[in-house]
Amino acid sequence: MALRFLGKDPDSKDGDSPAFWYDDKDGSVAVQGWKEEDPAVIAELLATSGSDHVPSHEAIVRIPGRLLPLLRELPHEDTLDTR
Repeated sequence: MALRFLGKDPDSKDGDSPAFWYDDKDGSVAVQGWKEEDPAVIAELLATSGSDHVPSHEAIVRIPGRLLPLLRELPHEDTLDTR
């Protein structure tokens, strides 16, 4: 795995997150963010995605919109994420 750090939120209170990394091996993005814990928000997110649960090995995280420009740095290749 060759992870490339893309950046983190300079406005984070503690300076530690949210953040993005790019894995050039499989084209995936690793995300560190604020864990969404509001049951009403989670229910709405699941309802809009057609799902009824978040798998136990996954989490819903929030990323501020100001970090989305970092994703423009990603290659625009059609890479297959094998996960």
